[in-house]
Amino acid sequence: MDGLALQTTETSSTPRGWHYLQLPGPTNIPARILNAMNRPAIDQRGKAFAELSLGIFEDLKSVFKTEQEIFIFPSSGTGAGEAAIANTLSPGDKVMVFDSGQFSFFWIEMIKKFGLEPVIMETDWCRAPAPEDIQERLEADTNHDIKAVFVVHNETSTGTTARIPEIRKAMDAAKHPALFFVDTISSLGSMDFQFDNWGVDVAIAGSQKGLMLPPGMSFNVVSEKAREASRSATLPRFYWDWEWMRSMNSDGFFPYTPAIQMLYGLREALDMLAEETLPKTFHRHARLGEATRAAVKAWGLDLVCDEPSEYSNSVTAVHVPDGVNADALRTHIQETYNVGLGGGLARFAGRTFRIGHMGDVNDVMIMGVLTAIEAALVSLSIPHNPGGAAAAAEHLRLTA
Repeated sequence: MDGLALQTTETSSTPRGWHYLQLPGPTNIPARILNAMNRPAIDQRGKAFAELSLGIFEDLKSVFKTEQEIFIFPSSGTGAGEAAIANTLSPGDKVMVFDSGQFSFFWIEMIKKFGLEPVIMETDWCRAPAPEDIQERLEADTNHDIKAVFVVHNETSTGTTARIPEIRKAMDAAKHPALFFVDTISSLGSMDFQFDNWGVDVAIAGSQKGLMLPPGMSFNVVSEKAREASRSATLPRFYWDWEWMRSMNSDGFFPYTPAIQMLYGLREALDMLAEETLPKTFHRHARLGEATRAAVKAWGLDLVCDEPSEYSNSVTAVHVPDGVNADALRTHIQETYNVGLGGGLARFAGRTFRIGHMGDVNDVMIMGVLTAIEAALVSLSIPHNPGGAAAAAEHLRLTA
């Protein structure tokens, strides 16, 4: 036979084309950030490193919208949560926490592990914590036994966003001195967060969502009130010690080996956010979130979040119809269309799927994901109305 003979082989299971990673985190890592990280390590005690880290500390302030000090830890966001607790509280302290989603519940478990007493406020996981309930409970705490209020800004398990400025106003109206902790892990860089203007005392953040980095870096922003509390707090701390960090950070260094490659990536991420500008970044996320919700509503499926004012612009959680296994739907979408979606967690396991639309995402990527979901609904004969992807496309056209 002339030329090359075509060989008949078993079809490769390796998917071709772009993998649509539309989880609620980790998110897509842009090539610019990957390339920025692909360079040799440098002396973490040298001048070049100090210049890198000092610039990062300064530019991070614009993302958190603060003039307060920022600490960077080589850890997941959970580490920054542990740092917030260990530096400000003492054994037996009461902490107001919320059973309003899997990650809110996660903090309840951490509070217990530290020997603190959780004051648990519950929701049905379809709403964020209510400011009026917080005010009422704090007003009843006349002895000021509650030392901190711990709120997740964006609950990725449910697709709900807490009204942080209103919660701050509720705390002020109650005239309560509790510290205000806010977990911004899945909101920072995707939706507005104003540490100073909103009266937050400790912010907790991670690298792998709106900041577009791999997992492995976390952040605390600390108010003067929190710094004062750390001086008398008696929980043990070493790795997470703000004072140890502070003693080195002022010169651009860290008390132990920092995540040098992650800092290279963070430098690039900050540059990318500055180039787009935060207002445009937030607008992009809002458009994509609204388009996603338009698709879900057109399909006739139910959002987990019941309150439009609390809809998340970084993740949408969707209930499947009764009798449908959400995980089977996700598996079909992954294997057929190479699209990765988040699953339901805890009480929503098998009942929901979650669409991430945060970080390095654009209109075409979201349309590809929504089209894949709609095709899967048809393929699996899951009850729905047609036209969800078209409704999303129309919203994006009208808001371009």
